Amino acid sequence: MNAPIRPIFLALMLCLSPTLTRAEEILVFAASSLATALDEIEQKFEAASDTEVSMVYAGSSTLARQIEQGAPADIFISANTDWMDRIAQAGLIAPDARFDLLGNQLVLVAHGEGLDQSGQIITPEINLTDLLDGGYLAMALVDAVPAGIYGHAALTHLDLWDTVADRVAQFDNVRSALAQVAAGATPLGVVYRSDAMISTQVHIIGTFPADSHDPIRYPVAALGAEMKPAAAAFLAYLRGRDAAMIFTANGFETLAEAEK
Repeated sequence: MNAPIRPIFLALMLCLSPTLTRAEEILVFAASSLATALDEIEQKFEAASDTEVSMVYAGSSTLARQIEQGAPADIFISANTDWMDRIAQAGLIAPDARFDLLGNQLVLVAHGEGLDQSGQIITPEINLTDLLDGGYLAMALVDAVPAGIYGHAALTHLDLWDTVADRVAQFDNVRSALAQVAAGATPLGVVYRSDAMISTQVHIIGTFPADSHDPIRYPVAALGAEMKPAAAAFLAYLRGRDAAMIFTANGFETLAEAEK
């Protein structure tokens, strides 16, 4: 007697129960240097929306290549414009879905606690050989990862690259380079200011001159032939005041015009 009723009952339960409604989902590929700020933003966005956000962090070059190979990301946030340009040239960005989100600074950090000297500008007179004291300078990959590319350009501009080239230890992303300095595996590292701010085991020796490397920009874009509504909502949130406060607290410069 009851058997014919069960399918109808289950159907009604599916319609009436909000807990059984599947939330929208988006996958965000983002540069490693954004992890701390974006983890906080992700939590706040999910709490204010019906969207579940999955974050994947790595070097911008690694993420861009995965996108080129068909990775199903909905949003890409790169640590420089070159890798975003490459994705755009491949026709993988949704129309009118790209803008510059953030800026950053490049700094030299040392292991251990110490006075934050981010206001001191690094000059060619700095003696990196003495500061390294036989150790290595941790950097992201200088030919592929934005932080490493910026660092190589800055050291070359200051005529310091040749003095440290054989003492550079390269890593897949800037957070890995930071971790080496924080652990004391290397005495110095070249990282973003936002990275240095998250670690209590490093201190800033100085900031590289802004004109020693290309401007540090973080472009963001929605991917695919058409932007998902959930991706559009997340991009709008990234431009909003709540996200801007989090980015600023983490050492970034906000570039996108805030959404009201």
